[in-house]
Amino acid sequence: MRRLFGLLVLCGVLLSSLALAEEKPVQHRLIGADRGKITILNAKGEVEWQVDNPFVVHDMEMLPNGNVLYQTDSHTTVEITKDKEVVWKYVSVPAGDYKGVVEVHGFQRLKNGLTMIAETGNRRIIEVDKDGAIVKEVPITVEHPNSHRDTRRVRKLDNGHYLAAHEGDGTVREYDDKGAVVWSYKLELGGRPRSDGHDGHGVEVFNAVRLKNGNTLIAGGNNNRVLEVNKAGEIVWSVDYNELPGIRLYWVTSLQVLPNGHIIIGNTHAGPDQPQLIEITHDKKVVWTLKNWDVFGNDLCASQVLDVKGHVIR
Repeated sequence: MRRLFGLLVLCGVLLSSLALAEEKPVQHRLIGADRGKITILNAKGEVEWQVDNPFVVHDMEMLPNGNVLYQTDSHTTVEITKDKEVVWKYVSVPAGDYKGVVEVHGFQRLKNGLTMIAETGNRRIIEVDKDGAIVKEVPITVEHPNSHRDTRRVRKLDNGHYLAAHEGDGTVREYDDKGAVVWSYKLELGGRPRSDGHDGHGVEVFNAVRLKNGNTLIAGGNNNRVLEVNKAGEIVWSVDYNELPGIRLYWVTSLQVLPNGHIIIGNTHAGPDQPQLIEITHDKKVVWTLKNWDVFGNDLCASQVLDVKGHVIR
């Protein structure tokens, strides 16, 4: 009897330990751009590395070699080392007959070493080599041309296509390598009235990534929600602006899909009462938030977790 009691006590202790381990809050080492700096935070939320950068960037990438790809102004993309040495630079300028403003809001270092850059104004996606030469140019469709809003995030897919979030059109488009639109999704207001401002509601989409199941996960910008859309254009999963307990989604920007299926959502322009990053499970349980107003502010559009093993879709 005593032996049985001892085993029951031991099982109880083990179960309690496992429960505590499961409840232990997730912490992430990450890099982010805001408040005039590119900053690496360790898992304790302490500054590990910083470089001054007064421009508010909409995209950024920590490369496998430890260098950082980001923007120094609206049309200049650079690669910098941990020693803060610029080792690559590309300046986007007007092309062809276009003489207006060119801005960059999305870029990506490709597996072949080229850098993909989406240029507003020029309304094109280019791939640039290490010497700054354009080796590929793909035209994009823009219904409402605006050099600030033609695109936001753009990503090249594994199939060679490009997935672009067109803020001004309120539409996500997938292009083949010649620039033909092969899939698109137009955002709608979700039954709520349109309102202006960074804390308003609209269809100015910011970001989209392609999931392993072939669906597209969309960060709606001021649509204030995250949508998973299938090839038929049907919403199969979503997180609405007021669906997470105690959290309100404002301008939804960055998306990071972790190997375990968790999603990290960028919650920009949300103000100091709201988290800047939110990690949720597929059943919408919040497992981690970043709310660090000492380092980051209200414009944390670009961030990347650095401590996750395996491929992160972003």
